[in-house]
Amino acid sequence: MPSVTTIIVSYNTRRELIECLATLHRHPPGPVHDVIVVDNGSTDGSPAAIREAFPSVTVIEHGRNVGFGAANNVGMRVARGEFWLLLNSDTLVEPGALPTLLEYLAASPGTAAVGPRLVDADGRPELSFGRMMSPWHELRQKVIGRLYARRWGPAVRWVDRATRTPASHDWLSGACLLVRAADAQAAGLFDERYFLYAEDVDFCAALRANGKVVRFCPAAQIVHLRGRSGRARPLATERAYRDSQLRFYEKHHPAWTPWLHLYLRLSGRRPPRG
Repeated sequence: MPSVTTIIVSYNTRRELIECLATLHRHPPGPVHDVIVVDNGSTDGSPAAIREAFPSVTVIEHGRNVGFGAANNVGMRVARGEFWLLLNSDTLVEPGALPTLLEYLAASPGTAAVGPRLVDADGRPELSFGRMMSPWHELRQKVIGRLYARRWGPAVRWVDRATRTPASHDWLSGACLLVRAADAQAAGLFDERYFLYAEDVDFCAALRANGKVVRFCPAAQIVHLRGRSGRARPLATERAYRDSQLRFYEKHHPAWTPWLHLYLRLSGRRPPRG
């Protein structure tokens, strides 16, 4: 029986985290399953609340926010499962979703990771996959996303069709990603230079560089409430996104980096570098 370790990174999302763990407890990926929560210095009492409500969950506390990728790495380095489920604290697990992902990945040795169809609280699908980040693919993703958000008919129909079609993609969202532990280790886990954003795209690129594929599996569906902790600090979230964007281009598209610096400087969006 395949063993699964679920790793959840938490930062001041106590209510959402408790709801997430409750749905995970009701709908686990299988009988051999353990859960690790890595808390990034929350001040809302999250660790104590988890220990009280879910005593079987392992809680690892940081005194500060070390970032999404670094915190996931902490969990992965102590995980015991053959498969690792990376799950956001703002997700709700639906019946049958995780066993479907596990069954697919366990039967597909050439696949390193698999992700579900993500929907919001109203059941609207999220465009949670795409082609490798580049100026053109980022522009395409943003245009489609904005037209979809405005409920423009052709965009809505395209997203609905795309999110119902099983396919290999360059990247899948890290909000819910089931990965084979051996493949994640071979890829070097997450690049910790990304504090928040783009780390999932970079991680999938590392998996693919080792000759594996990442697959979108719409037969499994997870509710994603989308970044409630980030919305509480929009300026910090924007800075984190731009910083990760710069680091990604420096690593994968160095020729484009000066142009991105120029654009961010002219638009007043250039983040401070640490």
